[in-house]
Amino acid sequence: MTQEGSPLATANAKQEGLVRSAGVVSVSVLLSRVTGLIREIVMARLFGASGTYDAFLLGFRIPNLTRDLFAEGALSSAFVPVFTRYLATKGKREAAELSNLVATAVVIVVGVLCIAGMIFSPELVRLMVPGFAAIPGKFELAVKLTRIMFPFLLLVALAAQAMGVLNACNQFGVPALASTFFNIGSVIFGLVLGVWLGPVLGVTRIEGMAYGVVIGGAWQLCWQIPSLLRAGFRYRPRLDLSHPGLRNIMRLMVPAIVGSASVQINVMVNTNFASTITDSAGQVINGPVSWLSYAFRFMQLPLGLFGVAIASATLPSISRSAATQQMGEFRDTLARSLGMVLLLTVPASVGLAVLGKSMIAAVYQGGALTASDTEQIALALSCYAVGLCGYAAVKILAPALYTLDDARTPMLVSLASIAVNYAAASSMIRFAGLGHAGLALSTSLVASFSAVALLEAIRRRTGGIEGRQLMASFAKISVASVAMGAACFSAGRALEVYLGVSRWMRLLELAVTIPLGLVVFYAICRLSGLPELESARRALLPPVLRRLGLARAKIS
Repeated sequence: MTQEGSPLATANAKQEGLVRSAGVVSVSVLLSRVTGLIREIVMARLFGASGTYDAFLLGFRIPNLTRDLFAEGALSSAFVPVFTRYLATKGKREAAELSNLVATAVVIVVGVLCIAGMIFSPELVRLMVPGFAAIPGKFELAVKLTRIMFPFLLLVALAAQAMGVLNACNQFGVPALASTFFNIGSVIFGLVLGVWLGPVLGVTRIEGMAYGVVIGGAWQLCWQIPSLLRAGFRYRPRLDLSHPGLRNIMRLMVPAIVGSASVQINVMVNTNFASTITDSAGQVINGPVSWLSYAFRFMQLPLGLFGVAIASATLPSISRSAATQQMGEFRDTLARSLGMVLLLTVPASVGLAVLGKSMIAAVYQGGALTASDTEQIALALSCYAVGLCGYAAVKILAPALYTLDDARTPMLVSLASIAVNYAAASSMIRFAGLGHAGLALSTSLVASFSAVALLEAIRRRTGGIEGRQLMASFAKISVASVAMGAACFSAGRALEVYLGVSRWMRLLELAVTIPLGLVVFYAICRLSGLPELESARRALLPPVLRRLGLARAKIS
């Protein structure tokens, strides 16, 4: 029993608060990922892994890359720490002024980028996927879809800033749900414009889905506006380039843009390689870009539920600690967040590798997506899963360095990742002959490299973040995850032997193996005394019991 008010009790309370905040985000992100999965199912049934869907993905990826570069990447990393500092030390009025300045700058800068992107779409498509020109009509379709979807960039940039403001105000649920409204809006309006009204409007199905992306982006922004107004943040156009807060954000954004650009270069390199993959006869094939996209969508479910959720809950907390120079609290919060990432992502990566084929067959297969496509997507997913823990850790570690006014280290790590990615991707394609699976594996290697490099930088900067405890937790979690994977694999193969292979068998396999795996994992972690498991139980179990009316437990 810990005494109330003791340092240990205070640390536990902060950890439980962090887990609860992450839990709120996780529930919201779960809805987002489920609706995103539904969106992908619709696309899979309509277009499969065809050249048409390859062109759509490329058209969506170009503004998406720019979004990661200027909006959810560099802007969020630079804006949230500065805005949180203003909110904590200068008050809401000064913070609102800073928010208006940033929003006005976003409208001007990103608006110009959208116009330029629409003008130079042919050059962008040719740069990213030179192999598309080898297939008649594929290049032209990709250019047209890119132009349709480029305005999505401005809408999502403003939505990302709104999310940062709300997170700094400790509001996590509404911004985390914003992407759910994007998914719903893009599917509904895409189907209306492309399938139902398409013949009347002269719009093809794929063009209708592209217009749906833009409308979904507008809905994503509008969903957050009422919460901003209730929090006291009303947009008023303001432009003052000499404002110290805006200048600080711009100063942090420069290395952040360089760092984010490195990530986008890696994506471009891998997309370029994917567009040139050939069959045994040396002919460029349709499908690799789509296979990688479907696989990464599956990987984004645990990444969003665990990595993004914990990062969103952690960033405001460590920003306040850094702003008030409470470095002990900073280290403790960061270490506990990384421990939770290990607890959640290591078993998730094993589960994706073992059950990925059954998941993909149960969810995607059908319509235009064939059993052969399922095999290729599952292969890519197992390779992506290797880097899940690294992906999630980077989501926490890179922003943590920004809160310490260190934008240089993430930039240098990202620049180094370009060389790592190119060497890995070219080796996997040209020498190992692994095709699209090699590209997925190279992406995982880059994520792991970045996580280790950033972790070492944080350790040097802060004097340590409980490295021994994290390694001990990682060992226990890994043992439990391997046992979980073995149990799921054995149960799945037994069901396959007795029931054969069908869609219903895959659903039954998932219904049996996922609960079995969770029980095995929980039991081994509990027996090993894993502290992260106890923290999660203390934070999440009492609210669930209270909502069910079963207890008003006080867990000591």
